[in-house]
Amino acid sequence: MTDAYIVGVDMIKFGRFPDKTVPQIGAQAALMALDDCGLSIQHMQALYCGNLGQASGMVGQRLLQEIGQTGMPVVNVANACATGATAFREAWASVKAGLYDVVLAVGVEQMGKGLLGGGGAKTGIPKEGLIGSGTMPAVFAEAGMEHARHYGTTFEQFAKVSVKNHHHSTLNPKAMYQIETPLEEVMNAEMISYPNTKLMCSVNVDGSAAAVICSEKKARELGLMDRAIKVRASVLASDPWQERDLVMPDVNSCTQKAAKEAYEMAGLGPEDIDLIELHDCFATAEILHYGNLGICKQEDAGRMIDDGEVALGGRIPVNVSGGLLSKGHPLGATGIANIYEVSTHLRNEAGSRQVEGAKIGLTHVIGLGSACAIHVLERAQ
Repeated sequence: MTDAYIVGVDMIKFGRFPDKTVPQIGAQAALMALDDCGLSIQHMQALYCGNLGQASGMVGQRLLQEIGQTGMPVVNVANACATGATAFREAWASVKAGLYDVVLAVGVEQMGKGLLGGGGAKTGIPKEGLIGSGTMPAVFAEAGMEHARHYGTTFEQFAKVSVKNHHHSTLNPKAMYQIETPLEEVMNAEMISYPNTKLMCSVNVDGSAAAVICSEKKARELGLMDRAIKVRASVLASDPWQERDLVMPDVNSCTQKAAKEAYEMAGLGPEDIDLIELHDCFATAEILHYGNLGICKQEDAGRMIDDGEVALGGRIPVNVSGGLLSKGHPLGATGIANIYEVSTHLRNEAGSRQVEGAKIGLTHVIGLGSACAIHVLERAQ
């Protein structure tokens, strides 16, 4: 099996584009990633396209109608919030296995407004109003309150996650919002589901991101190793069976399982990671995942945010892009957008938000239901 490298990667500035179609949005990022490595669509041997909202609409094929139909195989992927990361992983696996030498992975989404998960079940006993809420703000509010019950995490500590990530966003020109949100403003914002206020919830936006993945042999042949990023680990996990109360969804075990496998595959530990882009769909989620990813004990998560260890300039910066809270969360694109952010730091091209000396980074996304994808990336030697 060959090593696989990211040789081209980019994302559009997240926002709202009602005048564009999903394939048009996806095509924009695809062309940007191709330009990043100086290749064309004719060089690509396969396309893996992640999209959730139009999963049955053959978005990958429609995307190629925008930029060039070469007859290559196209795989369309849908896997909740892990959709983009899953498309990337399928692309990586095809190169790793020697099936192809160079492939393209694209994640794209056009989002509406409102609460995620608010549609409710179509049949059977509805959860809403009986055994808890099926909306994502409520699910992650419940998870945050469980963390508070066990470890004493406070409302203020959860809110500090939003303060940190919104500050980081002011350094990222591709974030949807680039604004400071002082602690009092976050805590006094409209309450969505305690302890998550409106400024502690991720932003529904339109967006796309793309990556070109290449075998080592092909990358050297094309002269693309100078900015290449090695994929040291790619893991996709679902929830293991366990005895527990099924009323409240488990938002922890899937990440814990994937993290353990990713560190083993990479031959590294949490102490070796220089920066992380994790799935901060809500401020409560980020604090939970500090422990789930092993960068601290669960009881130390609140202290991590208090002490600035996860801020830019801290011991292990988390969500320097601004995270989903301010960069935005276009479901199908988020996984590859996280990979773009970490790759940019490993290339030392992140400008004013650069994590100095970054050599190894980790990306994480979780789709409730469940699917968790983790990638460990390393600057090529």
